[in-house]
Amino acid sequence: MSHLWIDPNSCESLAILVESVASVLLTQNPAPICLEVDIDSSIKLPANPNQTVDLIRSMVIQAVAEMTEGGELTITAVDGPNGLELEVADTGRAIELRETRIPFAVAAVGARIHWQNCPQGGAAATVVFRPQQGAARIAA
Repeated sequence: MSHLWIDPNSCESLAILVESVASVLLTQNPAPICLEVDIDSSIKLPANPNQTVDLIRSMVIQAVAEMTEGGELTITAVDGPNGLELEVADTGRAIELRETRIPFAVAAVGARIHWQNCPQGGAAATVVFRPQQGAARIAA
């Protein structure tokens, strides 16, 4: 298990948690992978912090496995009326050429996931969290 630079239970920002989890995994990877995180710092964690870490870790590991020679990893999130969408896009192989696995963490947080090819090459996995009642997100 990777060591995180922050305590997930004291982190409220999805952007900070994503950067922490992805950065640790990428520093342990032998191939050069450029990370871009485009998540508004005001977006709160969509689920229990430890479950969110497990989900991010699982998605990043899958993406990195597709980029054995290196590449680019882009992680974005948008919180809209249909729920929070967290997308992990990589410059690895197309969907048709890879095994797409649903991380157990997706089910644990009550989300759904879908995959698509990226126009510039590679693929993206998007996790959609159900919208929560009220303004604040409730930990699962």
